[in-house]
Amino acid sequence: MRNSVRGFASATLLAAASTVLSVAAQQVPEQIRPPANEQLLLQVHAKGDQVYTCKSDAAQFTWTLKAPDAQLFDKDGKPFGKHFAGPSWEARDGSRVTGRAVANAPSPDADSIPWLLVNILSHDGSGVLSRATTIQRLNTKGGKAPASGCDASHVGQEVRVPYSADYLFYAPK
Repeated sequence: MRNSVRGFASATLLAAASTVLSVAAQQVPEQIRPPANEQLLLQVHAKGDQVYTCKSDAAQFTWTLKAPDAQLFDKDGKPFGKHFAGPSWEARDGSRVTGRAVANAPSPDADSIPWLLVNILSHDGSGVLSRATTIQRLNTKGGKAPASGCDASHVGQEVRVPYSADYLFYAPK
């Protein structure tokens, strides 16, 4: 009896977990889903800043993204690595990837930077990121460029805007 209750509880938890995962997958816009032949390798949480520079293009002034500057944490909140210009992600084991955004979708939070799909263009070192081929940026909070403050007297000035996001790394199945 005890084993059948334990088995039922395990099956119920497994079903609930798969339901949560499928609901989460449905909420991710199609254009930023990873290729079907890839599987989730790992997920990390980023907390840091998006760094913008005030630039001038003729008579127009705009805040332009210079680079992210964030710390990465694993599912237990332990330091995993960092995210920086490139855009690049580096794990504490020395493995590093650099990518290029290939698709985006607006964040459900209008005050936050978009969600992204990133193709990895290069790998450095060997370690946990060595097999990764695609990255998703999801669950963004903050990070948008300021709506004002970039003018002739601020050209070249940098501003750091706090943000957080989840980065999901995918590898071939």
